Amino acid sequence: MIRVAINGFAGKMGQVVYQKLKSYKDIIIIAGIDRNNNLIHHNEIPVYTQVDDIIDGIDVIIDFSSRECLKELIAYGVENSVGLVIATTGLTNEDKLEIHEASKHIPIFKASNTSTGVNILLEVLKTTVRALSDSFDIEIVEKHHNQKLDAPSGTAFMLANQINSTLDDTMELVYGREGNNAKRNAKEIGIHAVRGGTIAGEHTVIFAGEDEILEFKHIALSKKIFASGAIDAARFIATKQNGLYDMRDVLNYKREGEM
Repeated sequence: MIRVAINGFAGKMGQVVYQKLKSYKDIIIIAGIDRNNNLIHHNEIPVYTQVDDIIDGIDVIIDFSSRECLKELIAYGVENSVGLVIATTGLTNEDKLEIHEASKHIPIFKASNTSTGVNILLEVLKTTVRALSDSFDIEIVEKHHNQKLDAPSGTAFMLANQINSTLDDTMELVYGREGNNAKRNAKEIGIHAVRGGTIAGEHTVIFAGEDEILEFKHIALSKKIFASGAIDAARFIATKQNGLYDMRDVLNYKREGEM
């Protein structure tokens, strides 16, 4: 039985993960963690304001909160040999370095997007970019709900970085365009953010060539797909002693029939 705590329990994703987890027979929800004191008396599980307050032992923490919680989660994980599933976006380079160092001691999963479809798209882009990059301009458009804090999205960065790494990091990332001198440079990847309504997440990668356009689009119809991916990640890292993992590792694990 895998013992799990949910950080950011009061948030929208925290609640989706919680409801989803209740259907798993091999996972038990030990606690929620949230800085909102009003949730301390949740009627099904204990909810703590700090991760250090958890009384019962846990194996994995699933985190969909914010980067402000990262240091305390890493400290707790390393001190108590607890794995981390970090699905928070907006991480800094310093945050990523801390995660990398901590992964030498505990298993850590980190991904800006935990959906199966987006991570398969990342693989598809490798082949496409190699075939089309010389003669096609590449643009990324991402759409999210009007309450999302970071822009561009972590997934947009994932897509752009995948494309750029395939091209030996020769491209410049350009965020939006305006003014009277916005002519496109051939060596750039344009990234554009749209915010509105309750859009769960939509990402489009556009390859625009001479007289033809090729588009790859992923649409998240609900947050449940991210919860499912994060839970798969929790089950995966529960089998590991340490190391830094992403959705490619989880998907390979599933393909091998281990999950």
